[in-house]
Amino acid sequence: MAILISPHASFCQESELKDKGNDTLFAEIKDYAIGSGDVLDIITWKEADFSREELFVRIDGKVTFPLLGDIQAAGRTPQQLKEDIERQLKTYVGSPVVTVTVRVPGSQKFYILGEVVRTGEYNLVKHLTIIQAFALAGGFTEWASKDEIILFRVEEGKEKIIRVNYKKILKGDDFNNNIFIKANDTIIVP
Repeated sequence: MAILISPHASFCQESELKDKGNDTLFAEIKDYAIGSGDVLDIITWKEADFSREELFVRIDGKVTFPLLGDIQAAGRTPQQLKEDIERQLKTYVGSPVVTVTVRVPGSQKFYILGEVVRTGEYNLVKHLTIIQAFALAGGFTEWASKDEIILFRVEEGKEKIIRVNYKKILKGDDFNNNIFIKANDTIIVP
């Protein structure tokens, strides 16, 4: 069986992830990029007219906000969107205090293929380790090669191949390889 992941396979880099481990968890939470399909709550303190709950980020990446019209949300962090809305609202409200919360993260997806019970596309609704991702997929089939798992990831425009040995993670021999899943990761279980 052959699986084509990218037409740019020659640019892939293989990573062992021995140094990083899971130290980047908190940085990833702060850097969440809003995307189409996310549902946001945008609350302006003491200003109900300038507050909206359950705002759906449209396919064009925008949300509609009172008096401000369409605002680009996709590709920005909640903090960046908050600062932009506060800046624009100063015309109408003296010192607006805005909170932007991702109520339902619907834009971030990852994929599991191969010898798992439920292959397919999954919503990345919380920070999830690779072991937790396998649990979502219903675990492995009896033919799974648990020591030859491959994770494909794009970082800084370059594709990386990360080899994962599930057996070693469970034994405690390689727990640093129980990495966090990121949006658009593709996991292959041969």
